[in-house]
Amino acid sequence: MMKFKIFNRWSGETQFTAEIDADETESESIKIGLAVKWALKTGTSLAEANLSYTDLVGANLSGINLRGVDLAWANLTGANLTGADLTGEVDLSDANLAGANLSGTNLWGADLSRADLSGADLSGADLTGAYLPWTNLSNTNFSNTNFSNANFYDTTS
Repeated sequence: MMKFKIFNRWSGETQFTAEIDADETESESIKIGLAVKWALKTGTSLAEANLSYTDLVGANLSGINLRGVDLAWANLTGANLTGADLTGEVDLSDANLAGANLSGTNLWGADLSRADLSGADLSGADLTGAYLPWTNLSNTNFSNTNFSNANFYDTTS
């Protein structure tokens, strides 16, 4: 077991310290992923955390408050984000969300530039004011999705 710190994306201060079962030589993204799982298990808030480059493949983040979180370059392939709150300047730029379930998710104003949303489920999601340039949207489910004032400059569909 080791202690691993997660920092607040805005202040840089320690937001929480997780006790994870990982070797010191394990990659940073794996350690952050384990810390996120620890946070979920203990009810620790992830809002405004710096989780960039995190490996969260297949993670269950359903209904979680991820307000203001930095998930740039995160691997969320196949993750369940149903009903999660991803508002407040959330950064999902360059994130891999291929096959992720984002149905009913609030992504108001989120930065999804260069993200891979191929095969994702965005049914009933709110992408009001979202930033989506250079995003891969191929085979994505958009039924009942709100795209009011969203920026789609040069997206792939």
